[in-house]
Amino acid sequence: MSALMQNDSYAVGQLTPSIVLYEPSFEGWLSAVFYVYANRLQNDMSLKLTAQDCYVPSLIAQATSVATDEDRAERVLVKLNTLLGRSGMRNILWGFLSEKDDIGTTLFRVVKYAIDYPSRQIMQDLGNLDVLELVQTVKSVGREKHRMEAFVRFEHTTDDIYFARVEPDFNVLPLIGEHFRQRYQDQHWAIYDLTRGYGIYYDKSNSTPSRPAKLQTITDLDDAVLLNPASIHSPDEQRYQKFWQGYFTNVNIKERKNPKLHKQYLPQRYWKYLSEKQVLPNAEHLQKRR
Repeated sequence: MSALMQNDSYAVGQLTPSIVLYEPSFEGWLSAVFYVYANRLQNDMSLKLTAQDCYVPSLIAQATSVATDEDRAERVLVKLNTLLGRSGMRNILWGFLSEKDDIGTTLFRVVKYAIDYPSRQIMQDLGNLDVLELVQTVKSVGREKHRMEAFVRFEHTTDDIYFARVEPDFNVLPLIGEHFRQRYQDQHWAIYDLTRGYGIYYDKSNSTPSRPAKLQTITDLDDAVLLNPASIHSPDEQRYQKFWQGYFTNVNIKERKNPKLHKQYLPQRYWKYLSEKQVLPNAEHLQKRR
């Protein structure tokens, strides 16, 4: 019996996963990658990199928190730029912005693959399950980015700011800001992500004839405004919405309606922030007048 017990004993570290917790930012994840290699943990098959705000404590997991270090993050970033190039780094960043469960671990495994095989075009190796997962995730993020650029609806406020609320599946505000910055340089505007509690703001007074203003990050907006933006609509905005709702209703041809196709191109989860979807089709101001 004693011999059997001796043979069945194992080191706890061989049975429990090792978790490296990073602050929920891209620099935080880069700092965690540095920590892993500095402590020679990269070959631990059970290793996971998890954002601190997503971590659920476990009785069996061994978790270590890593503080963000900008210098170390920069060193990792330079190394990855050399290994992966611009398109590879785009995939890493877009993958990180997906905020998917266990994305920190998937990205680390892709990075480890690139470091282990520096001469290989790893992003083209879809036979690697981690690379495949990242490529599929990036495609999903790209679709969400495209839809946000198409479906954002700005509403003119009494403060002369064009304001839009969004709830994207992924954290795409960092990806769509430049699209709107280039196209709406002559007005104040803001896009606020209700899910993540922050937004981007463009102040045209900081722009010059040759260069648009830099985007600013905004947080902690008044809940009353977020829940009821109509309370700060300008008179012009109220008229514009009625005109647009009327056009949207009357341009439709009833005999050609295809709800399934309509929802395919315009998913229903976006409808609550589209002004043309906020009224009943028999509203008085929408009736055709012959």
